[in-house]
Amino acid sequence: MSTTGPALDGYRVMQTFGVVRGIVVRSRGAIGMMGVSVQRFFGGNITLLTELCEQSRADAFQLAVQHAESLGANGMLAMRYDATEVMQGVTEVLCYGTAVRVAAVQDSTTGLPR
Repeated sequence: MSTTGPALDGYRVMQTFGVVRGIVVRSRGAIGMMGVSVQRFFGGNITLLTELCEQSRADAFQLAVQHAESLGANGMLAMRYDATEVMQGVTEVLCYGTAVRVAAVQDSTTGLPR
């Protein structure tokens, strides 16, 4: 479970493991850049770069989740993304958050999760 917020509704933080991260560094190859140039010529959404960005974020998120799980966490709070151009045409995508172990809060009258 993950959220950009400071808490997960219906869950209590039982343990905090600290900051976790997933980092991906990507560039588009020469052939891909030719396709991007064609899309730029016609204007509008550059789908080749959109797909690259979506995949980079998904990969960075998965690495952050793996980092959290390796610490024993089952949740990530205050999750964020950041991107930095490392050099021309090469971008670092970072996903980070706070790894936590959470447990469902139970209703005191029924004993069931709220």
